Amino acid sequence: MPAKSKRMKYLTDQVSKAGSLDLNGAVEYLKGLEGSLPKAIKPCRYDQTVQLAVRLGVDPRQADQIVRGSIVLPHGIGKTQTILVFAQGDNAKAAEDAGADHVGAKDLADKVKGGWTDFDVAIATPDMMGLVGPLGRVLGPRGLMPSPRAGTVTTDVATTVKEYKAGKVEFRCDSAGNVHCVIGKLSFSAEQLHENARALLDFINQLKPTAAKGVYVRNVALAASKSPGIQVSV
Repeated sequence: MPAKSKRMKYLTDQVSKAGSLDLNGAVEYLKGLEGSLPKAIKPCRYDQTVQLAVRLGVDPRQADQIVRGSIVLPHGIGKTQTILVFAQGDNAKAAEDAGADHVGAKDLADKVKGGWTDFDVAIATPDMMGLVGPLGRVLGPRGLMPSPRAGTVTTDVATTVKEYKAGKVEFRCDSAGNVHCVIGKLSFSAEQLHENARALLDFINQLKPTAAKGVYVRNVALAASKSPGIQVSV
């Protein structure tokens, strides 16, 4: 295991002292961490991505307790996503007009089958799923497989493309019941990050499975790419 840098050791110590904070306080504290660095420690040189991690009281081994969804955050995620669309005919034209980066059918499927995954979101029309289905081995492990439940298998490709270009994000709980989701960049204002985080938490609460027992949202943590997680009081 690689040794922690001086920067990470310092930030971990600071976060540990801060303890658990409310959401607004956690956002303010996260944004202030880089400014608290001693002169001897160099700050991060790029605009870090901010993520929210939520530990849920669900059993992902049970199909009726898997929590997944997609949401257009109020202020986007600070990144223009590269979108691939499997479509043909009028749907292909609609996807291109909406701003999709790659549009095609068998040609794209063959390219993906060869291992190409240089895109962030894959969308498909229902009639393309016979072509897309066999790509599960490539797209599935990367979380890129089109799915009706996530809204990426659709007949309204134009609206879906525009939503993802506007900052729509997908999430799904992992095998331990944790949800990790991008909510923006560290350069966002505290208000923007707070509103994005609140929108995501409210949406996750709405998705509580009826089969889930006990406490649903157990822990929440806020972190940037190069910072330790800050505990958010639930």
